[in-house]
Amino acid sequence: MKLQTLFTVLLTSTLTAACSSEQLYATGRNAQRSECIKLPDTQERDRCLKDADLSYDMYQREVEGVSK
Repeated sequence: MKLQTLFTVLLTSTLTAACSSEQLYATGRNAQRSECIKLPDTQERDRCLKDADLSYDMYQREVEGVSK
């Protein structure tokens, strides 16, 4: 739940600074990486970091695929 709250705060503060959606995405992923590093279980941490490394382009493709 902490990660979601942190992401929401970062997203809100970044939106007020008028950043691009790609910059917003990068900010959220950086916050996710920071949380992943704190995980004690190696496999869980590696899985989390892999998810956090999803590129913006791949994210956009996934979003477009879901919305169709």
